[in-house]
Amino acid sequence: MTAKLNIAIAAGGTAGHVNPALALAEELRSRGHNVRFFGETNRLEGRLVPQAGFAFHPINVTGFDRQRPWTLITALVRLAREERRLVHAFQSDAALKPDVAIGFGAYVELPLVRAAAKLGIPYVLHEQNSVPGLANKQAARHASLIAIAQPSVATVFEHEGAKPQAIAQVGNPVRPSVLAGDRTRGRAALGVPEDATLLLVFGGSLGAHHLNMRMAALKDELLTMPGVYVVHATGAEDFEATKAALALTPEQERRYQVLSYIENMGDMLAAADLVLSRSGASSIAEIAALAVPAVLVPYPFATADHQTTNARFLVDAGAAVMFADASIDDAAFAQELTRLLSDKEARSAMRRAAQGLGQDQAAVRLADRLEALVAQA
Repeated sequence: MTAKLNIAIAAGGTAGHVNPALALAEELRSRGHNVRFFGETNRLEGRLVPQAGFAFHPINVTGFDRQRPWTLITALVRLAREERRLVHAFQSDAALKPDVAIGFGAYVELPLVRAAAKLGIPYVLHEQNSVPGLANKQAARHASLIAIAQPSVATVFEHEGAKPQAIAQVGNPVRPSVLAGDRTRGRAALGVPEDATLLLVFGGSLGAHHLNMRMAALKDELLTMPGVYVVHATGAEDFEATKAALALTPEQERRYQVLSYIENMGDMLAAADLVLSRSGASSIAEIAALAVPAVLVPYPFATADHQTTNARFLVDAGAAVMFADASIDDAAFAQELTRLLSDKEARSAMRRAAQGLGQDQAAVRLADRLEALVAQA
């Protein structure tokens, strides 16, 4: 049995960083370990972490805005101050000092991993995307482990000086609340019959408008297909415009539901037969974890086009098909979407391919690696 460990996690800024960190934390807590988060109280982690019942240690740092070079000075001063503060805190309080630290890629991780390095504490990085952020690249050289979700990112870290043997593909942890998604419960909540074919559409927080308008143009064609139902999450900012463009009749509303936001992604994914979405790291992880066949349309303005690389992870496995944003107005897009909605065998093959990726075990694999790292130290 593994001894109870003190594990420090730094994650912040966006749900794409915080949710995988919480997924790992929940797995570690279930194993009896003590988990403490480090982050900013006025950002997302300051709300989500305490809600999940984890100890939260506030730190105060700022990122560097490339459009405003002078912000680098402030960022470096605060980083150095917080690093010194953590070193002192860990030296003064044995209960606070971690056995291992892990950062999830935002600049908020840097004081923690640098303090750990100064004190000889092993630290780990997790990279969700196919294009690593600046913080992970800066911290890569001395990391004991770099856990990646996309195989293509390994060479980037090697270029930054990371040891090849320290890089391991573990996947992107998904929270248990999503993994517990239930098809029957999800369909009951939506009022969708068990024998219907359900298309789930969502665009994520970035760039959903083109996808939303294309769905409005395809609405009539989709609803002529027997037994096809659509649940379409537009994003809050585009909700009214999409509803107006769809102009659903009362009869169509029975089979086409428009939401601003999906509250229970686990149940909704489990209920779906096919997903149409962007390909952010969290979306890819959740789609793969629940093994839902997918049509992916990468957000075209993502940094270094990383959503296209994210999507290729599922496409290359046979679990998804991909269309460039610029091509979704073409007839081929509509033809492929309707083909997959009509072809149960094709969807079953895609589902099996997704299951083969083992994405639902990412949090378990990462927790195993952390325990092994401490055992070897």
